[in-house]
Formats: sequence, structure tokens, C-alpha cells
Amino acid sequence: MAAVYSREIQGDLLTLSASGWTYRNTFVLYDYETESLWYHLEGTDGLTCISGTYADQKLIEYASAFTRWSTWVAEHPESKFLKYP
Repeated sequence: MAAVYSREIQGDLLTLSASGWTYRNTFVLYDYETESLWYHLEGTDGLTCISGTYADQKLIEYASAFTRWSTWVAEHPESKFLKYP
């Protein structure tokens, strides 16, 4: 299972990474700019800051889908693919 979140909050662009911690079998994320911790709280939309500058504020969660590339591009032919060098 995966989720996609915005990195922008109040005009700031965050760099999120795994913190190395988990809570209830879910990764806790860390943002390098503010040294804050972020977690998806059960029953809420978005990623919530649980410690740091943006405590109790949320990053927007975007709709996402787990699918094969062939299925995706058939439905979204304008899509582009970035290949790692």
C-alpha cells in the first residue's frame, strides 16, 4: 500500500524521508527543513505533523492508484515516463 502527499505547506517546500521509526506498523517521516516528524493519523486525511514547526497541521493527500504502466498509459496517453539514468 502506498500514499502520495503534497510536500508544500504555507509556501514552504519540504524534503521528506523515512525517520527510521515506525508507529503502529506505519512509517514516521522526517522533514529536513524543519526537523519535524510526520505521521498518517488513523481516521484523518493527509499527513499530520506530530512534532515540530508545523505541529497539528497536515500535508494534503493526493489520490493515487497502483496499476501496471500499460494500463495507465492506455487510459492516460499524454503521460510521460522518467527513466533513472
